[in-house]
Amino acid sequence: MTSAPGPGRRTLEAVFRAALAATAGEYCVADQLAAQPLSGPVSVIALGKAASAMALGSASALGAELQRGLVITKQGHIPPRLLEDRRFASLEAGHPLPDSGSLAAGQALLGFIAATPPGEQLLFLISGGTSSLVEVPLEGVGLDELVRLNHWLLGSGLDIAAMNRLRCAVSAIKGGKLLQHLGDRPATVMLISDVPGDDPAIIGSGLLMPPDGTRRLPTGLPDWVRQLVQGDDSYCRVPTAQPAVAHHIVARLQDALQAAAREARKRGYEATLVDAALHGDATTAGGQIAEFLRRQGPGIWLWGGETTVCLPEQPGRGGRNQSLALAAAIALQDHADCTLLAAGTDGTDGPTDAAGAIIDGGTVARGGGRQAALEALRHADAGSFLDASGDLLVTGPTGTNVTDLVIGLKTR
Repeated sequence: MTSAPGPGRRTLEAVFRAALAATAGEYCVADQLAAQPLSGPVSVIALGKAASAMALGSASALGAELQRGLVITKQGHIPPRLLEDRRFASLEAGHPLPDSGSLAAGQALLGFIAATPPGEQLLFLISGGTSSLVEVPLEGVGLDELVRLNHWLLGSGLDIAAMNRLRCAVSAIKGGKLLQHLGDRPATVMLISDVPGDDPAIIGSGLLMPPDGTRRLPTGLPDWVRQLVQGDDSYCRVPTAQPAVAHHIVARLQDALQAAAREARKRGYEATLVDAALHGDATTAGGQIAEFLRRQGPGIWLWGGETTVCLPEQPGRGGRNQSLALAAAIALQDHADCTLLAAGTDGTDGPTDAAGAIIDGGTVARGGGRQAALEALRHADAGSFLDASGDLLVTGPTGTNVTDLVIGLKTR
């Protein structure tokens, strides 16, 4: 990890690392398979930003029972250790926007399932990012339409549940539609949850979990979006009745928060998990969290969840965590007793290589002053400002994805 130096920053990085370690895909999958072993030969399909780590966990737990595997993940997320295992075929695709690799990955997924012998166990390992990385669109929906839809979704301010319902509406595999391709092959699904409530129908857009029929598409959609999704709730309907597939959550946000709190207490701090989940506009949340932190006594406070951003037509550099962090930095200007980390547990914040940022009372001054900070927020360019201030947090791929963490430290 890289960030500006300082004892408070080092403490927050250590607390954050403890959260990542507790939800690491490799070990969580291996632990789940040790507790609930699969019998007979197994073929593994790992999808999402944590796919490589989850696949490695399955390999260590299954041993010789693992026949073959398919890993589909984001560019730069395939480690050499996975490439050395010749049983796995590994593909990279587009994120946060789908690309031609995402469509190729969708066809590879269907081909892998079809080539699995009837009766052989399929183990699906799914984490966040799957919605963009793997797609088989409905007839009449092309890549250009998919990219346009997903680009709009990322700046729409919709929450992840609403975004994924729209993705299901244009997909031939999402929303449980992949079930029809299983045939006589038994399947088990293990998930790292990146959604509030850990709903399997939302994680990765629910490839093997149909919606319950009570959810509807968002209202107030642009005309072109409504026309693209055919203006109805057909995404709820799986073409044929399919048997239920067992889904297991192997890592979730609460696991990360509890591990972070343990690490904070180990380092001598009073640690408090804030009940209110992170949600709503990132800039607003950043200001509110900063004001909360200013009112507290010494200690560490932890929030988890996922905020949203509404992007201008030509956004700058950054993501929701960088926007939240910069808004907090403005509110905490000259407060030397406050330090705050805001980061995605997947190591990615928006279309950048930063996980987020660690800010303090000197961030605004280091980056160019209050007016420049406000302008950066207005133009969705928090990343440029935080780069200039030396406050970006870069982790690289983390092997997990349990939404975002905000960790605040007050020293007096």
